[in-house]
Amino acid sequence: MITSYQLTLGKGYVMAVEDSLVQAKKLRHFLDEKNINNAFFTNGKDALAAAHDRPPLLIISDIVMPGMDGYEFCSQIKADPVLKDIPVILLTSLRDPLDIIKGLQAGADNFITKPYEEEYLLSRIHYLLANRDMKRSGGADMMIEIMFRDNKYQINSEKKQILDLLLSVYEAAVQRNDQLISTQIELETSNENLVRANQELEAFSYTVSHDLRSPLNVVSGYVQILQNDYESVLDVEAREFLDRILQATFSMARLIDDLLQFSRSGRLEIKTEMVDMTLLANEVMNEIKLRDTSRIITLYIQDGMQVTADRALMRIVLDNLLGNAWKYTGKITNPIISFGQMETATKKIFYVRDNGAGFDSSKAEKLFNPFQRFHTNQEFQGTGVGLATVRRILERHGGRIWAESKPGEGAAFYFSI
Repeated sequence: MITSYQLTLGKGYVMAVEDSLVQAKKLRHFLDEKNINNAFFTNGKDALAAAHDRPPLLIISDIVMPGMDGYEFCSQIKADPVLKDIPVILLTSLRDPLDIIKGLQAGADNFITKPYEEEYLLSRIHYLLANRDMKRSGGADMMIEIMFRDNKYQINSEKKQILDLLLSVYEAAVQRNDQLISTQIELETSNENLVRANQELEAFSYTVSHDLRSPLNVVSGYVQILQNDYESVLDVEAREFLDRILQATFSMARLIDDLLQFSRSGRLEIKTEMVDMTLLANEVMNEIKLRDTSRIITLYIQDGMQVTADRALMRIVLDNLLGNAWKYTGKITNPIISFGQMETATKKIFYVRDNGAGFDSSKAEKLFNPFQRFHTNQEFQGTGVGLATVRRILERHGGRIWAESKPGEGAAFYFSI
């Protein structure tokens, strides 16, 4: 830990050049708190004029400023016979190695990286002030030429100045590395906590599923007993009430299934393989047709469609998209469902089209959020979770889904992997 230093400046002062009001206020508060006499300027021109009138003991300057930037300001200070021995600290983000070379060319004595720790800045101020009268070695007349990024740079900073500057950069790099290590440890801890939370969530989902299903099964079971064994003593209104209760239990069971599927879709491990989408679509449609064998529908499924993906998750995608097409063409005289693919220069795009109820395309993005529906349960049964599950699965495969439609003119859902 860096020790707090007591500085004795006498009538001297530290000059600060900072155009950001927020940063200037923060720095002024720090200097005042440490009882360091200070004077602030918002640009290099005014600061340079003030330094000629009353030379400071040390200068702290931002680099990015309007008009004269920190490098030019530092260069002019170091080129002035009266001001050249004043230590200059440049405040920088150090995002480019060229910043170091520019600092050396300007003759800066130290770099402080933003955001800085106040105690570290205090230690640099103390060090530079304590050594400002130390005799420099090497002479400023020695010119060093270096090549960087195919450009030649000339540096005439003194040896000690160069060493101080490079040491300050090294210290900043070590400090940033320590911060990265600390952040990595925190991230690893967070990941471990997230894994545990997911495991607990999955266990909770199964528990809730079981606990919710049990009373539903009891309710639906007794309703069916009443319908079968007591039909002769029930009037029409009572039988309608029982039908509604039974339908409500079925809807609740579907919602539980959909929520569990949505929850699992974000946690299941993806196991990729070559998936025959043509075969999978035919299997899914055969299962869907069993739900209502009386319906006659025109179905087009393109041959030879394949993709590298998780087969089980692709089944969920197709079950939802083809299932929706089947559902929303339920009131059409000549329903048509198509599943195929288009190839672009970079990827395959699959589509599911129908000529069913359709919807307003301007609101299509909302469809992929949980519980968003454009039709009531009286029009078409549903929970509003299926498309959210589809989007989550496709995003986990690095893909996306979007839709195009018009009310009464069918819908087209496109997805890529």
